[in-house]
Amino acid sequence: MDFTDQRLSYEKGMLDQQSVPESPFELLKGWMSEAIAQNVQEPYAMSLATCGADNKPSVRIVLLREVTETGIVFYTNYESAKGQDIAENPNAEALFFWHELERQIRISGSIAKIDADKSAAYFQKRPHDSQVGAWVSQPQSGEVSNREVMEQTFAQLQSDYPENSPVPTPEFWGGYEIRVEKIEFWQGRANRMHDRIVYMRDQNSSSSAWTTKRLLP
Repeated sequence: MDFTDQRLSYEKGMLDQQSVPESPFELLKGWMSEAIAQNVQEPYAMSLATCGADNKPSVRIVLLREVTETGIVFYTNYESAKGQDIAENPNAEALFFWHELERQIRISGSIAKIDADKSAAYFQKRPHDSQVGAWVSQPQSGEVSNREVMEQTFAQLQSDYPENSPVPTPEFWGGYEIRVEKIEFWQGRANRMHDRIVYMRDQNSSSSAWTTKRLLP
């Protein structure tokens, strides 16, 4: 298959370095709110890239669940392949791409588990069957002989924890926060003259200080 003749001209917006807010989190929240208002499907879905001790990068889609004052939070199985990567190399990058708005956001930083009580509180907010499903996915990414084994385990857990009964939060499941060190906002422009504004945490100042610069497309 040859896609060399397939292309679009991005002309839906612009990004001016002189008008961006001082904090990248303000712009992140603004862009996220706009994506939701424009009915972008699951705008909080992000590609998460990790790399373990084997130096082989790995990427998958996870769901953003919170923007904090210092970073972004998602939840997963701690014993998954991504969890193993994070244990070996506590650095990660996340990417949002919203085709409808011709925008990308790249977020880089160190990553660490969040407080266990906060993870448990979120787990109990999930739909009942999603809570049950978290117990089936153990170890996540582990091999299973067939789908029927998964379905049987799910059915047994549903019997153990019927609807409206509490499902315990697994010790192997919880949240991570990527503590932002760099965040790039990308706005598509015509003729591939894209706007790219990057925020860098100022290491010589307070933790809330940021510097910005424009990058070539």
